[in-house]
Amino acid sequence: MSHYGMELKNHWKIECFDVNGLFKWVEEFDNLIVTAGLNKILDACFKTGLAAPAWYVGLVVATPTYAAADIMSSHAGWTTSTSYSNATNPAFTPGAIASGSVDNSAAKASFNINGTATIAGAFLSDSNTKGGTTGTLYGEGNFTGGNRSVVSGDTLNVTVTLTATSV
Repeated sequence: MSHYGMELKNHWKIECFDVNGLFKWVEEFDNLIVTAGLNKILDACFKTGLAAPAWYVGLVVATPTYAAADIMSSHAGWTTSTSYSNATNPAFTPGAIASGSVDNSAAKASFNINGTATIAGAFLSDSNTKGGTTGTLYGEGNFTGGNRSVVSGDTLNVTVTLTATSV
């Protein structure tokens, strides 16, 4: 008997530019899709058929640890960053879906850093509230190269690629 399934993968690319627009560093990593995120997908695709779910990108500080049970109101292993001047978390604005993949490369989520901070990763949720604890957490992940420092005037541009493949 053959078994078939689907694998979901999220790949992140975060680029840092200084106040003069000069490239400082880049981090790429994959992330954990938490149980609440998987449930949201099943609900949107097979139950309620959400017409246009909105998703937002957030940043994680320090040295986080993640768990499949993490939700926006309870994630003891990590803290959200608020060291940016954006009033809200930037939107994830996906382009066309093709070959089982979609990304926001044409409209990257951009963070305008307004303080000294240590950024360690990122997350995707359906709430744009900066530092918020409501909404659905989809996924979370760490930089593979370790924590990165940012200072006031830096800009972080975030590209997220969501992929679904048959396995």
